[in-house]
This record gives sequence, C-alpha cells and structure tokens, in this order.
Amino acid sequence: MISFFVCLALLIAGYFVYGGFVSKTFGPDDRETPAVTMEDGVDYVVMPTWRIFLVQLLNIAGLGPIWGAVGGALWGPSVFLWITFGTIFAGGVHDFASGFMSMRHQGLSVPELTGMYMGNAMKQVMRVFSTVLLFMVGVVFAVGPAGLLAYLCGQGGSTSILTNKYFWLTIVFAYFFIATFLSVDKIIGKLYPIFGICLIIMAIGVAAGTIIKGYQIPEIFPLRNMHPDGTSIFPAMFISVACGACSGFHSTQSPIMARCCKSEKMSHMVFYGAMVCEGIIALVWAAASCALFSTEGGLMTGLKEAMAVGQSGCVYNICLTTMGGFGAVLAMLGVIACPISSGDTAFRSARLTVADALHMDQKSYKNRLILTIPLLGLGVLVSQLDYTSIWNYFASTNQILAAIVLWTAAMYLRHEGKNAYVAAVPAAFMTAVTMSFVFGSKLYLGGISFLPPISRYLGVGIAVVLFVLFVVLAPKKGAKAEKPAEAK
Repeated sequence: MISFFVCLALLIAGYFVYGGFVSKTFGPDDRETPAVTMEDGVDYVVMPTWRIFLVQLLNIAGLGPIWGAVGGALWGPSVFLWITFGTIFAGGVHDFASGFMSMRHQGLSVPELTGMYMGNAMKQVMRVFSTVLLFMVGVVFAVGPAGLLAYLCGQGGSTSILTNKYFWLTIVFAYFFIATFLSVDKIIGKLYPIFGICLIIMAIGVAAGTIIKGYQIPEIFPLRNMHPDGTSIFPAMFISVACGACSGFHSTQSPIMARCCKSEKMSHMVFYGAMVCEGIIALVWAAASCALFSTEGGLMTGLKEAMAVGQSGCVYNICLTTMGGFGAVLAMLGVIACPISSGDTAFRSARLTVADALHMDQKSYKNRLILTIPLLGLGVLVSQLDYTSIWNYFASTNQILAAIVLWTAAMYLRHEGKNAYVAAVPAAFMTAVTMSFVFGSKLYLGGISFLPPISRYLGVGIAVVLFVLFVVLAPKKGAKAEKPAEAK
C-alpha cells in the first residue's frame, strides 16, 4: 500500500513542481485570449476557472481513466509507474501544450496547429486523422450506453420499447445534436461540472472503500509482469492505458476549453491540473483492481475473469464492493453518463475541426447546421455497423496522435527559443511506444513474421532517429510559422 500513497504524493507534487516548470517554459502572459477577442456566444465564451476545469476533466476523462486503468491492472502494480510518471512528464505536458497553443492561435484545433509548425502536408493528414478519430469516439460512445440502457431496462422486467437499443440510440443522438449545436455554456458548461464532480466522488469512494475494508494494494517492487496471458508490458501496457497517463484524444478536447479561458495563466490549472486529476482517478481504479481480485501463480487471473463479463460489469462490481448500494448508483451513472459526455464533445470537436479547415464561422445557426447535421447523420448510419474491429485500432491511433501533438509542441517551443526538450523527450518516448506496437501487432504490420521479434528495436530506433533529427534540424527562434487563416 506504500507504493500507492507514494505515487499519489508524486502526482500531487508533480502538479505544483513540474507543472509549474512546464507553465514557466511555455510562458503564459496577460495578453487577451480568444475568449475575449473573438467572443461569439457559441464556442468562444468566457467561463469561470472552476467550471472550465471540471468540464475539461470530464471532456478528457469520460470512462477513460476507469476502463483504461482497470485493463492496465492486468499487468499488476507496475501500471502505477506509467500512470504516475506518464501523467507528470507526458500527459500533463501534452494537455498543457495543446490547450495553451490553441489559446495562442485563435483557439484553433490540433490539425491547424500541427500545420503551422510541422508543415502543410502534416496538417492535411491530421485533419483527416483527427476528424475520423473524433467521429469514431462519438459513434462508439453512443452505441455503448444505448445498449446498456436497453439491457438494464430488460433486466428490470420491462418488455416495452425501453428494451430496444435503437430507441435509446435515437435519444442519445438527439442529445448529441443539441449539445453539439448549442453554445458551449448552455449544456456542457452547466451539466458537465456536475458529472465531473461525480467522477471525483466515485474515485474517492472507491479509494476509501478499498482501504477501509482492508483490501491490500500490492507494492510495485519487485517489478513483475502479472498479465495472465503473458502480454509484454512494453509496448502493450503503454497503449492500453492512455487516459490517466497520456492520450492524444485530449488534444482534440483542449481547444474547446481554450476558447473559454479568460487568461492564459489558467492553463496550469485547467489543462495540466485536469490531467493530474485524471491521473489520480486512474491510479485509484488501478489500485482497487489490483487489490480486490484474486491472483493465482502471481498472475491477475481474478481480474481477467471479472473483465470477461465486460468492463462495465467489472466497474459495477468494484463500486458495489467498495461502496455498496450508493456505489452501484454511481457506477451506473458513470458507465452511462460519462461515455455520452465524451461522445457529444467528440462530435463538437469534429464540428470545430471541420469548421477550422473550411474557415467557416460558427456563430450563425446556418453554418452550424451545415456541419452538425451531416456529421450526426453519418454517425447514425455508422452506428448500425459492427464496430468492434474498427474500435480495436482506437487505442493505438490515439497514442500516435499524442506523439504527433508532442512533436508539434516541441517544434513550437524551439520556434519560440524555449526549452523544447520538455516536449521532445516525451514525444520520442511515445514514438517508441507507438512504432513498436505498429511493427509488433497483427492489427498493423505484426502479421509479417520477421517483424514482431525486432519490433521494439525498430520502434526505439525510429524514436532515436527522430529525436536526433529534431535536435540537429528543427528550426530555431526566428523561423516563420505558417499563419492561421482568418475565419470567414
């Protein structure tokens, strides 16, 4: 249990110490932000710091730090190290950079920022890549809750339309339309802080219940791989545990809140702080998962069996065990409300990404409808397909996006004449993780027989080469970045 408390203390200290260092490196100042200079009452709306923090937390989290951490616990307490140091040195930097850079550049979305510092070709790739990723997240987080709601109604004895998944899917997409179309302060700004508080309360309850009821959280050392299937820690664990350590999806959400910050100096609390809070939530769920389920032969066999009924069922069992009936209510709220909240902000981010690419002002109802209706209409069609095989690519593409955003942040800092290594080092690490996975997994090139045995060498080698090229060739202060086009 000592390991858990040490990691918790490191996360809290990391917010103040390393988070302060990151903030000083990027250098927020007193200039007016897009929320003030470009206020439109729709997407650019000034909101108070505490509200933005809670909305940002829910936007980036959803069920990510719960499902990811529970799955990551299959490797045992070694996952505590990735959650802790990944949050402090990679995820926190990633989220701060994406939010701060967006604020510095008219609240632009990630593809536009990437294009400014990585070139036009990368911008075009990122426009497609991030929009497809956001669309995929939105669809999956509509289908999942809809199916669960229909299942719960059936279990409750209902035989009406309430047991029909497509009825609930219609309700969810109707909500998505409203939340995506209306101004950010109408639904997202009012409801999400409440859900964000529930997410925090759930984590506190799980932590307290685990400790008070006498469950023993295992220690990190000696380091060992406890995965029942023998799946290697590197790179698989670093791919599986994204939210709660480092996640590219966060960079698609940060611009939403960057358009609502009154001051650049809010970046430390809103972006780095929300990431640390998510890291703490993930640490709690990973610790509870390691403590509550039995091991056999030094392997997390009990957790694997619990996850066989589905991650939602596993989360429900953890909440019920640690908090009783109150926990069961929170669990149901979590596995339904949290995915829906991630889904609607994913579609909102997709709308903003497309709008930025087309330089289409979103103040008018007409322009918002032009983008919102086709996006959600296509989402309804795709939701009818078997999405399982496509979803398997999400975790890895998510981390590839994180690596690209960190390289973009490194280029920005180099361009500004600042300490670029604060972003370049985690960028190189995430490159090693993702490239090792690409060469080793059958989802990508792992089906080529000679690649898996050397996949880690290839991944690390590519990361080292890119890092050296960055050090030697990346343009320094004074080089011109591509200016963003004015919205029309």
